[in-house]
Amino acid sequence: MNKMKKIGLSALAGSLVAMSATAGEMTVTGGANIYLGNSGANTKATYAMDNHVTFSGTTELDNGLNITYSVEFDGDEGDDTGSLDSNSIKIETDGMGTIVYAGHGGSSAMSMMDDKTPTAYEEAWDGLDTATTSVVVINGYSGNDMITYTSESFSGAVFTVAWIPGEATAATGNKSTYIDYGVTISPEMVEGLELGYAAGTTEITADSEVDESTMYATYAIGGLTIGYQSSEYDAPTSSASDDSTAIGISYAVNDNLSISYNEHTVDVGSTSVDQESEGISASYTMGGVTIAGHSNEMKAVAGASGTNDEGYEINVSFAF
Repeated sequence: MNKMKKIGLSALAGSLVAMSATAGEMTVTGGANIYLGNSGANTKATYAMDNHVTFSGTTELDNGLNITYSVEFDGDEGDDTGSLDSNSIKIETDGMGTIVYAGHGGSSAMSMMDDKTPTAYEEAWDGLDTATTSVVVINGYSGNDMITYTSESFSGAVFTVAWIPGEATAATGNKSTYIDYGVTISPEMVEGLELGYAAGTTEITADSEVDESTMYATYAIGGLTIGYQSSEYDAPTSSASDDSTAIGISYAVNDNLSISYNEHTVDVGSTSVDQESEGISASYTMGGVTIAGHSNEMKAVAGASGTNDEGYEINVSFAF
């Protein structure tokens, strides 16, 4: 990580609340990834590349607030100029939690918990036939100009609320305010246990709300971690509603090598056939270099019998 001291920041003063800023700090981080894999049973293996660099500037006010601005530039394959991938302003208070304004690239309470089952690399559904799948993962909604509040830990409990004012919530372009909330609990009396719950409401079309919720539990002991998750997508009509369950188990063989097995099942409301996914993952880290991969398979895509898909990916990533 490269660090550059930024000096000479002027003092900030207000007529209502006087505050000043100390000298800030600028950090630069980044990474590069090289992928090999296929995204479906009928596609050939291809190479791809993903590079990114993140600039973050932080300053501390004398009233205890820490203000951080972060922007990430992503240079995917075929994009010679690079593009803005995410940008946000984070306000860390002294004992009152954290507020993040994400202009782009933020996560809501639901999307933070889309699949919390442990994995060494990717989820069982990752990289499969998502284009024809009604619901791959139940994860609420995320969008531009999102405000997220995360509380401090209260005896192991952390609360999150996300709000998007007037954002389009579907391809139809319908505009509505989106809000969701979540809580994670790591009981102090049970080391290794983590529980989570999140819920939100999305208005897919005008006057037609969809309620989404998810809950999970993970337990880690030694190098072994197991997890279970259950999610619901409740639409106005039962045929458009879906439920999903996921299980996962991961094992850290040593400080460098991890392996995992995951399953993900969607009870598709429009059919009596479940969409079932399973996958194995592994990752190996050597300093700033990580080699990871997965092999996934999906049966009855979108609840259609005999419609299967499979794919794999190998990723070599370099962090700096």
